[in-house]
Amino acid sequence: MRKSGIAYTPRGARRRNPHSTCSESKEATRTGKEQPSKEGQSVPLIQAHRKGNRNILTGKECEMQETDSYLGILRERGRRDLPLERVYRHLFNRELFLKAYGRIYRNNGAMTRGITDEVADGMSLEKIDTIIEALRHERYRWKPARRVWIPKQNGKKRPLGVTTWSDKLVAEVVRLILDAYFDVQFSDHSHGFREGRGCGDALREIYHTWKGCAWIIEGDISDCFGTLSHDLLISLLSEKIHDGRFIRLIKHLLDAGYVEDWQFNLTLSGVPQGSVVSPILSHILLSKLDHYVETVLIPCYTRGEKRRMNPVYKRLMHQAENRFKRGLTKQGQRLRKAAQHLPSKDPQDPTFRRLRFCRYADDFALGFVGPKVEAEGIKRQLATFLREELKLSLSEEKTLMTHARSGTAKFLGYEVTTLQNDRKRTRVKRSNTQRSFDQRSITAGIGLRIPRTVMLDKCARYMKRGKPIHRPEWENESDVTILSTYQLEYRGMVEYYRMAYKLHTLSRLKWVMHQSLAKTLAHKHKTSVRKMYKNYQREIEIEGKRYRVFQVTVARGEKKPLVATWGGITLTWDIQATITDRPQWKWSSRSELEKRLLAQVCEIGEATHLTAQIEVHHIRALKDLKRYDGREKPLWVKIMAARRRKTLVLCQTCHDDLHAGRPLKRKHLSHSRKEE
Repeated sequence: MRKSGIAYTPRGARRRNPHSTCSESKEATRTGKEQPSKEGQSVPLIQAHRKGNRNILTGKECEMQETDSYLGILRERGRRDLPLERVYRHLFNRELFLKAYGRIYRNNGAMTRGITDEVADGMSLEKIDTIIEALRHERYRWKPARRVWIPKQNGKKRPLGVTTWSDKLVAEVVRLILDAYFDVQFSDHSHGFREGRGCGDALREIYHTWKGCAWIIEGDISDCFGTLSHDLLISLLSEKIHDGRFIRLIKHLLDAGYVEDWQFNLTLSGVPQGSVVSPILSHILLSKLDHYVETVLIPCYTRGEKRRMNPVYKRLMHQAENRFKRGLTKQGQRLRKAAQHLPSKDPQDPTFRRLRFCRYADDFALGFVGPKVEAEGIKRQLATFLREELKLSLSEEKTLMTHARSGTAKFLGYEVTTLQNDRKRTRVKRSNTQRSFDQRSITAGIGLRIPRTVMLDKCARYMKRGKPIHRPEWENESDVTILSTYQLEYRGMVEYYRMAYKLHTLSRLKWVMHQSLAKTLAHKHKTSVRKMYKNYQREIEIEGKRYRVFQVTVARGEKKPLVATWGGITLTWDIQATITDRPQWKWSSRSELEKRLLAQVCEIGEATHLTAQIEVHHIRALKDLKRYDGREKPLWVKIMAARRRKTLVLCQTCHDDLHAGRPLKRKHLSHSRKEE
């Protein structure tokens, strides 16, 4: 059997006369006529049969659906809530593995070893075919993950499982299938680790729809990813996916275990943290929480079309209106001013309730309009549902209930509060009387703020004893690298908190970082800070505004000069800002690396797939190419540096020579050959 990624042959095709075309078979079935005999028609029939074989081998017809088309079919079935059948055989599709490879080879963990030395380096079509062959005969086995511990912000550590490259590749293929089918079924209130959604969408939903919330419940599931029930997860998957082999493959993934301190440990619960398939598996289980909140809690705690008027406010406004009609303007203004210190709606209206919900991964928040007693009841119901239905528990330390007007709740690194400011008013004109008056403009709206602790912690990295200091760890870097690093850190902070209404408070951080940058450059060049300002300070214009910045320009001969700039970032609030916390890679066709691998040509020598196995050489980062400073760089380093690519397609001989430090023996391709 040719290893071309062809997974199966449809049953109808197996029963069909091998010397008939698809259209002839359909026509014969429709009309009830028998197939024509081969005698006298053998030449056209054989030609049609051979053409069909060529189409099959090129992936154009019947045998295997195109990857994007298949994923589109999964989305449509998921949208209609139809079950999936015979999913496992689509794992035999080489195109699906190529798509997965094109998505994960950029990840930082692609060159990180698991319990074996296998990494993305050395990737080839033959490796994909080997994995497919093992899956076809159900011989593929997940290897245990190598467990490491990474620090958390609170000083504790989080376990992380590092898997082998083959497991990462197969897990991404499984993730593509599960994500295409289940993502369209997830709640619109769920935003974490989903295509086209992120922190910005969750925060915008809170900003626009939570107006007037009195209580905010911050929910956090204790060790969510480590305590998810395997039995519940497999049961949910089995309800939607009617394919025992595919379900068994996921079950083996969950039971693969991990290795820590050279000792194997079983995983009796939870999803493998660090695996690309873990977020979608956790979403599938936590979608039951979304469904419970949306179908049980929200209908129960949502009633009334609008709040009734506050009787005291209504009486004062009515008296003020009478004074205005009688010409007693000052008395009317005094009564209106007194009324505007009161809520216009009755905050204790028993006929009006609202409950809002938003979730990002295992963190969720609920905004409630109503009394504290009912808010506590909502919290208890959530804890009961998680404990009895999902076998999870709420973290007592992190699950808090906050009064939205007098306090602030924390969600996704922001402080969320309900604004209250009777003095912030907007001049409006009433349409029926054409009389202008002041109206409170921000009261009861949602405010997103930068936590003070975040600001202090960020400033503390550049300060000592209350003053900005230099960063000695960067003194050996170039001026361009130093300015770029400072700029990236500051820009990342500003862009993430772009939706905070007190964004201007980051000017303090800017001043601290600016002083630290000047001192770092001065310490590196053994000179004064004053000279650094004289040498590097410039004035530039960005979008019509003038900024004083630090700027370094490095001439590169005929190339465009290299420019690094510090500053020039506006501190303007923008609720529609896009937070690229988890950028997604989207291609209308194949990625560049997929095309280069499928070309099956060594980019150094003249070898092709007909003469040698073609592999992909990977490096962890482009900075690894700088190890050869001060000596002649090998040819492969020059090529990768010129292309600014972390990959290079080589034949197996060139790849072995590269890792052995030997000069590459094969003849170098001409420029025209590479372009072809």
